[in-house]
Amino acid sequence: MQQPDFTQTLSRDRHFLQNAFKNPKRFGGIEAVQKKYQKSHDTFLKRQAALPKPQYDGTLPVHERLDDIKTAIQNNQVTIICGETGSGKTTQLPKICLELGRGAAGLIGHTQPRRLAARSVAERIAEELGSNIGQTVGYKVRFNDNTSRDAYVKLMTDGILLAETQTDRYLTAYDTIIIDEAHERSLNIDFLLGYLKQLLPRRPDLKVIITSATIDAERFSKHFNNAPVLEVSGRTYPVDILYRPLHSQDEDEAEIELTDAIVDAADELARLGDGDILVFLPGEREIREAAEALRKSPLRRDDEILPLFARLSNAEQHKIFHPSGSKRRIVLATNVAETSLTVPGIKYVIDTGLARVKRYSARAKVEQLHVEKISQAAARQRSGRCGRVSAGVAVRLYSEEDFNARPAFTDPEIIRSNLAAVILRMAALKLGDVAAFPFLEAPDQRYINDGFQVLLELGAVEEVPSENE
Repeated sequence: MQQPDFTQTLSRDRHFLQNAFKNPKRFGGIEAVQKKYQKSHDTFLKRQAALPKPQYDGTLPVHERLDDIKTAIQNNQVTIICGETGSGKTTQLPKICLELGRGAAGLIGHTQPRRLAARSVAERIAEELGSNIGQTVGYKVRFNDNTSRDAYVKLMTDGILLAETQTDRYLTAYDTIIIDEAHERSLNIDFLLGYLKQLLPRRPDLKVIITSATIDAERFSKHFNNAPVLEVSGRTYPVDILYRPLHSQDEDEAEIELTDAIVDAADELARLGDGDILVFLPGEREIREAAEALRKSPLRRDDEILPLFARLSNAEQHKIFHPSGSKRRIVLATNVAETSLTVPGIKYVIDTGLARVKRYSARAKVEQLHVEKISQAAARQRSGRCGRVSAGVAVRLYSEEDFNARPAFTDPEIIRSNLAAVILRMAALKLGDVAAFPFLEAPDQRYINDGFQVLLELGAVEEVPSENE
């Protein structure tokens, strides 16, 4: 019996239908199988006919490479898109996929490293497509799924997509997956990249797009069998960098001096003219202390002080991304504002040069959050936040010599984390030996051993594999 065209069905039905047509008796007979095929085929055609017709912002740098990007996506299963801050890749790539007919057979999944970014990017794309959030474009973060059955694009954190592998091992809900900000190299991102590498031969219909800053583009390409790399320029205006280092060597005074330095830098930037200020701090405690110091400053009393961190409520987030009034805004943020999120109106940046970083100690067998100096790449991302809409000024609260001595890039999370959760997930998915899994960068064998030991003590596994002892 001649098999029908399965490319005209929903991606979630294809594996079942292919097996059903090979052995129709097992699935209720040929008529029942044909009925299921027809239902899937009709739904596909309906979604295809209703595909949104996107319009593009011609001022975005990504527009210059529109044809090249379309060709690369059409001709390759995996495409790497590299673009600096302001290129427009985050909001325009899903629209390019829609124009190519992606999204009809399954969702266009679009991951972000953080919940704030997933929500704000979804709202932006929905607005550009003239749709209410949750309809054509939805988002899913922990405890909140705002995606309708008729959606074409689904924004989510990379952790959500990873969790979905438990119930949808072949990710059949999607016909396209965009992994955004892959250069952040979180544990979730690295695991997803390895998982997708194993999945792609079994899902030849699945398209994968990896977006990154220009960092490690060739590493991503090599990981996916020399996938093509397209570079997109960023839309950034000139940014003047001012260095205002902290001079105190007394650790007990450092935090007090840091808040004073932030107030002084805000006063200095305010004298340069109008425009909002974005301040990067390592955590919520430092944000609260800086906010208190700014509110007490006589020169800053009329400014609107706004916090920005991962646990921010929707209402508080709305204040930041939908400014109202004529007051100067000073946004106090953790590193959630380094990528993807564009806070409107920012003309000035104050960079403390610090971030909270999780590290695993093989000696102490515990993970700890340390306040550490950020890398040069992260510092450039931060200063680039004030060059999105006009020329800007960034004040770094450390010296130029300090900047030059910092590591070029941030360590991937997989080489500084306890791997118990990764090992447990791999065991649940029956993905085999951790050491043989195609990670972008192989984890330390000691961390693998420690991860197994933790799971053994918790009773989550019965034994440590002999090769990992």
